[in-house]
Amino acid sequence: METLANNHDYNVVGAVFVGGLEKLSEKGEFDDLGCPVIKEENALTAILTAIERFDPEIVVDLSDEPVIGYKERFFYASHVLAKGIPYIGADFWFYPPTFQKVLKKPSLSVIGTGKRVGKTALTGFICRHLDEAGYRPGVIAMGRGGPPAPELIEGRKIELTPEYLLNLARSGKHAASDYLEDALTSRITAIGCRRCGGGLAGQPFISNVSAGAKLANELDIDLVVLEGSGSALPPVHADAHILTIGAGQPIDYIDGYFGTYRVLLSDLVIVSMCEPPIADKDKVEQLDQAIRSIKPEAKIAHTIFRPKPLQPIAGKRVFFATTAPPSMKGKLASHLEKTYDAEVVGVSTNLSNRKLLRQDIEAAEGKFTTLLTELKAAAVDVVTSIGFDLGLEVVYMDNLPIVIGGDGDLEELVTWVADRAKENFTGGKSSD
Repeated sequence: METLANNHDYNVVGAVFVGGLEKLSEKGEFDDLGCPVIKEENALTAILTAIERFDPEIVVDLSDEPVIGYKERFFYASHVLAKGIPYIGADFWFYPPTFQKVLKKPSLSVIGTGKRVGKTALTGFICRHLDEAGYRPGVIAMGRGGPPAPELIEGRKIELTPEYLLNLARSGKHAASDYLEDALTSRITAIGCRRCGGGLAGQPFISNVSAGAKLANELDIDLVVLEGSGSALPPVHADAHILTIGAGQPIDYIDGYFGTYRVLLSDLVIVSMCEPPIADKDKVEQLDQAIRSIKPEAKIAHTIFRPKPLQPIAGKRVFFATTAPPSMKGKLASHLEKTYDAEVVGVSTNLSNRKLLRQDIEAAEGKFTTLLTELKAAAVDVVTSIGFDLGLEVVYMDNLPIVIGGDGDLEELVTWVADRAKENFTGGKSSD
């Protein structure tokens, strides 16, 4: 037994030498350590070799600057966590997220490197495609505004009209929760769950997703799509993963911190909003290089989003509410006018800021006949409510992903991931 930091005892099964020659003898021997030592030119190769050889329960980092810097530590920690092993040091302890094996049918998870990267829009697209392709999917979505107990909504049976959602909001529920958007845009069965908090590697502090997964086991569906929330990961085991990255995010959100961990988990990486002014061609190429450097075999798709009203708006004067960045106002308004023959008389990118959203709508009052909104944030309790108060039409919209580059057609890539999920499914031995 060897006593290490933090007053814990560890049975040391092996060590990895990562540098620091000035403290070694000329012979560079490690006999006094009393355990096997892995030494490779590349530190990551050595760490992964040691994990494979020694099968440790924990990895203890005894390095420091300048041998291993801050970024390198997160890089190595990501790889260790991806193996399901805790990574600790003198004043930190990183646990790999826990994924409960609850589901009794194949599943894929849609996760992200942050909020507002298009996860829910992509989940809706994925569910629609899989439904049309005969996979018979259902979706479990978790969110900070999700219900206190899992709630089921059958998208094919319930018409999610503005009236229906406004009644939900007025009864005290979050009527723009992600599972409702999924049901609205994909018309499949959706289960809404709640989470609170999110760790650096994506573990929610609390959630009821496991209970939602048990509910999904009882439904007449063949494939479960698990949707993450922000950068938090669904805490239920999935057989394949799709990662969504916003092209406007800093590069070190991808190849630094625990962005690396999320890339390592994933089979397909969808980079969204790959257009100026959010991201130019050089930025997208940098993101590609970062992804490939972490996981060369991952499939990548470059996409942009375009609004699609779920009801006709031709010939109408439209006020458009969205969570898109302000820099996209003109481009999205122009698309609506050219594609759907509407006149956009006002745009608010403050859908997640109720006070500013109300001010934007009030400033345009009298100019519009229709309110068009994404089903997010204040879409129901503010936009829909104002529309009803004014006696005007409210139309919800989808955000369609359009592929502009990468490894191929998005529908084919999604099918490939779904097939991987089915191949990886091992029968769903339950673990509470």
